[in-house]
Amino acid sequence: MHIIIAIISGLIFGAGLTISGMVNPAKVLNFLDFAAIPTGKWDATLGVVFVSALAVMFIAFAIQRRQREPLFRVDFAVPTRSDITGKLVLGSMLFGAGWGLVGLCPGPAITALYFWKQEVLIFVVSMIVGMSLNTLLRDRELKAKFAPRQKTPEAAQ
Repeated sequence: MHIIIAIISGLIFGAGLTISGMVNPAKVLNFLDFAAIPTGKWDATLGVVFVSALAVMFIAFAIQRRQREPLFRVDFAVPTRSDITGKLVLGSMLFGAGWGLVGLCPGPAITALYFWKQEVLIFVVSMIVGMSLNTLLRDRELKAKFAPRQKTPEAAQ
């Protein structure tokens, strides 16, 4: 059942991105162009999308806090970490730079594949390569961290 809910949620999210125009990189870039405010050409629609999303999630979190257990899962998937790490800051900076340069982030990019534009395809392929490299490096780091330590011949004596 949770797979069906995930598919429905993804379809609603993608439809919302498409209806709001957030799959169009130009709309995002026009929002990020604060120099256009004095000229009247600044596009505030991304701000409306943000505020709308916050309102929906505010209500969803209020409902979740009142529930004893989730409807379609065994337990609630609530993040437990709240620390700010160097990796979090670096990842946020890279995400923001990519978003500001191209006007796409993962959700809208995947949704925009529907329009079959070359630049979107290049972005998504590059995003997948970057995510795969991250997974490879993280797995290598974890293996090194938790691998059994080899005794050196000098330590055995």
